[in-house]
Amino acid sequence: MSQTPATPTNPLVTGSEIARIAGVTRAAVSNWRRRYDDFPAPVGGGVNSPLFDLAEVQTWLDRQRKGQDVTDEVQLWQVLRGAYGDDILGGLADVAEALAGPGGGTPSALPEQGAVLAHRLAEERSPVEVVNGLAERFTESVRRAGSDQVTAPRVVRAVRHDVGDVAADAVLFDPACGIGSLLLGITAAPGTRRYGQEVDARSARFARWRAELAAEAGTEIRQGDSLRADQWPDLKADLVVCDPPVSDTDWGREDLLLDPRWELGTPSRAEGELAWLQHAYAHTAPGGRVVMVMPASVAYRKAGRRIRAELVRRGILTQVTALPPGTAAAHSLPVHLWQLRRPAAPDDAAGTVRMVDLTANDPDDPLEPRPEQITEVAQIDLLDDLVDLTPGRHVEESHRDYVAEYDALHRELAEQLHRLGELLPTLAAGEGPGALDGASVAVADLIRAGLVRYADPEPVSVSDQLDTDFLQGFMHSAVNSRRSTSTSGTFRFDGKGARIPQMDITAQRRYGTVFQALREFEERSRRVAELSRQITVLARDGLGNGALRPAD
Repeated sequence: MSQTPATPTNPLVTGSEIARIAGVTRAAVSNWRRRYDDFPAPVGGGVNSPLFDLAEVQTWLDRQRKGQDVTDEVQLWQVLRGAYGDDILGGLADVAEALAGPGGGTPSALPEQGAVLAHRLAEERSPVEVVNGLAERFTESVRRAGSDQVTAPRVVRAVRHDVGDVAADAVLFDPACGIGSLLLGITAAPGTRRYGQEVDARSARFARWRAELAAEAGTEIRQGDSLRADQWPDLKADLVVCDPPVSDTDWGREDLLLDPRWELGTPSRAEGELAWLQHAYAHTAPGGRVVMVMPASVAYRKAGRRIRAELVRRGILTQVTALPPGTAAAHSLPVHLWQLRRPAAPDDAAGTVRMVDLTANDPDDPLEPRPEQITEVAQIDLLDDLVDLTPGRHVEESHRDYVAEYDALHRELAEQLHRLGELLPTLAAGEGPGALDGASVAVADLIRAGLVRYADPEPVSVSDQLDTDFLQGFMHSAVNSRRSTSTSGTFRFDGKGARIPQMDITAQRRYGTVFQALREFEERSRRVAELSRQITVLARDGLGNGALRPAD
């Protein structure tokens, strides 16, 4: 049976929003639903995303003394959710329009309660702060975070840091501006003109009203598909910022094969981000800059290698910054900021690319890199078969102490080899295969007799008449391995079914000492193999890049 939709005076909330109201985690709300029979039943939504009546939830929280006061901003958000549902962006735009002043009026779709709450909040703060607070809630909402319409606040902060000062009367452009977070988030001197384009009509409308409230008189945002229907064909900007759609294979490649924007090469269908990058570059004036938000994979994917090579070869790419994991709200994967500059003259191209690796940092740490997180890489060193622009690879290599690392590996390898020679036991001829098949006892019998108990992962002796190394050594002998192999060839080791020769404790200890030495010999042999691989790779890399040379 379908649920009755909420009215403006009866907003609905999700489990996540209940958690935010109560100041607890989402898991706590789930526990309340299971533990308390009187917890309000869902009145809407689906099985995986139920919706609850806000008034009922608040009454329950107050009765259980688990609630906190619901702020006007929370109430406004819930009213908008109840009135607009999935068209919450339309609600945010209506609030912004209502707060824009007498000229804006009050949209008919905005509930009276919502208008009252919005104006009350605007009196306490300011219209801009109210709308920006709602935009942040939209960005943080579970269903919307990470969509193509949203740029995470941390990403905006990082782009703003990399952009630095923007001169007066500059032209700023964002061809995928979404709700305007990045376009309006760049600090610029008075007189800066801002231009944007957004394919989603609701996002574009909200961005326009945000600009209106922020008194950005020189801002103009048009709606449309930037790649297929560029609304600013003649615009040349001093600064282009862009957080493009990610992993979009339907960006229009078939319709745009001969487009003059692909001066660095026609992107493949899988490289939509490089299409957006070239679109941004096409709108850059001589001497102007581009700061693009890019997935980390674009820096090394095989399909984009030719375009990356052209960026480097022409001196267009000036910096790649790897941001800390968690900077993008939708996932924990690192994202990069690519900085491009259109040369003002043929001899104005960059000769190196600055690589900045902040991936070891917390996403809320200062964005100014430490010296060991930066390196300048010559163009020739990037133009190999991979053209890998991942900052971590180059930063680590440039700050690596090859000599110290090689010496340390060399010393450890020598020590391990010396110890191997000492560990290998001296063995004499025995009585021949099968000589120990006579008197023996099953491990299962030793367990039942209380002489052996199972530890993790091997059984151990609990008797002074049984040596643990002797026990474990014979358990893993070839004879017992064959007992664990079925006629079909399936191997399933069963330690309890193994049989151990019967010997006095003195003989056991002699065997146990040898088995222990063999176990350590085997472990050290593995370490020697790994050290051999590491030192070989290090030596070849160091000799190849000049960090090492043959000794005199």
